[in-house]
Amino acid sequence: MKSIKSILYVLFILLLLSCSKDDGKIDFTFLQVNDVYEIAPIQNGKFGGMARVETVHQELLKENPNTLLVMAGDFLNPSLLGTVKYNGERIKGKQMIETMNAMNFDLVALGNHEFDLKSHELQKRLNESTFEWISGNVLENKDGKFAPFAKVENNQKHNVNDTFIKELTDADGTTISVGFISVCIPSNPQDFVKYQDVFMEVRNDYDQLKDIVDVVIGLTHVKISQDKKILEMLPNIPLIMGGHEHTNMLVPVGKSFVAKADANAKTAYIHRFSFDKKTKKAVVTSELKEINEAIVADTRVGAIVDKWQVILKTKIKEIIKNPDAVIYTAKTPLDARDKQIRSTQTNMGDLITKSMSFAFDSNVDCALVNGGSIRIDDELAGAVTAVDIFRVLPYGGAILKVKIKGHLLQKVLEYGVNAAGTGAYLQRYNAKKVDGNWLVNAKKITPSKTYTVAFSDYLLKGFDIPFLSDKSKGVLSIYTPKGTQTAADIRKAVISYLKTL
Repeated sequence: MKSIKSILYVLFILLLLSCSKDDGKIDFTFLQVNDVYEIAPIQNGKFGGMARVETVHQELLKENPNTLLVMAGDFLNPSLLGTVKYNGERIKGKQMIETMNAMNFDLVALGNHEFDLKSHELQKRLNESTFEWISGNVLENKDGKFAPFAKVENNQKHNVNDTFIKELTDADGTTISVGFISVCIPSNPQDFVKYQDVFMEVRNDYDQLKDIVDVVIGLTHVKISQDKKILEMLPNIPLIMGGHEHTNMLVPVGKSFVAKADANAKTAYIHRFSFDKKTKKAVVTSELKEINEAIVADTRVGAIVDKWQVILKTKIKEIIKNPDAVIYTAKTPLDARDKQIRSTQTNMGDLITKSMSFAFDSNVDCALVNGGSIRIDDELAGAVTAVDIFRVLPYGGAILKVKIKGHLLQKVLEYGVNAAGTGAYLQRYNAKKVDGNWLVNAKKITPSKTYTVAFSDYLLKGFDIPFLSDKSKGVLSIYTPKGTQTAADIRKAVISYLKTL
């Protein structure tokens, strides 16, 4: 009897061992977001919200513990909250780091807007983070000496490396090494940043990884045309998770794909991998997940988001009394999406520039604002509040009344049109081009005539339009409003104007 029990026991152990034997196949999942500037839901709470993303994250972890949460660049800036002063300094992405730490992000790529921050601000955010960073073509410039950016923990430096390797193991013991490569678009030059060639660096990084990992994945922040070129160069990469465009896409390149979710977590991509170590083949199924009201917010992350929203509203109340009051109902959505606002005249651009004229009792010939000042990358539909306007124009700033010669005004308008696709594109009121001629007040511009123009103050700093500043020949005078004047803050001007409609 004992011998029979012993035999049965041995057979049971053998059965267990056979069931848990490494089968050479493993499944794993990526949850991808990109270009997230708002931690709270947008569009009156209908879409987005990092607490909702965390709910999806937790559900995927239950489905498969081998789930990685990744960010494909652009999250520290811009946001309205980031411009607010708290505890004596600008928040500048601190709210995002705290939220992402709580969500246990696994890996993030540097995006060009991370470099909107000053060097010391970016360093603080790096040091505060508990997740890994990656970038293959970006170095820190310290007095002409180039080295990787690094975060400092307990007096120890941890470099933002060119590549990242993650080991994954499933229940039957199958282990896989997943390598990541990353590059960032060099569209935000700063003195403390050195951009290297995108394609040269990504090839070098791939060559370093390809023989020491099972599969290489891209986590990038470049234009879709650049992502496609990378996959043409490196066809063995099955997937690039990318950012920068702000609109969702799943673009096939050969047998591979580039995936990008919508900005502000309106959507997230779920990529489910099934990898066979023997054949080295990866089967990827990508699902675009809308982050909407149907998803219950994670309470732990939600508490952090709520804390920062209270700070935001408290600070805004120092500027405007009733920030949540509905000031306008947009029956037609007001288009402030990045791609549109930087390339064509939109109804949001019309509204803002009309507000600029309104701020001076319409005693100007025309009004101009650079598309790059408008940062919400969204459409406002239905009830519009004062907070929405502050999100549209997070940087604020005065509206300047400028006396300018016609020849310079014409040159400025032409430059703005030719800058389509960039932040220097000009949204306009009472100025348009007809049959090759620029018209103001429906009349062709006279080069020698003096015009009165409402400009956003940023435009007179010579950044977007290099030949336009307070010192430019052709700029005759500049009136800068102060105190409680409507024109002292472009956001207040828009709010005041909307209340009249």
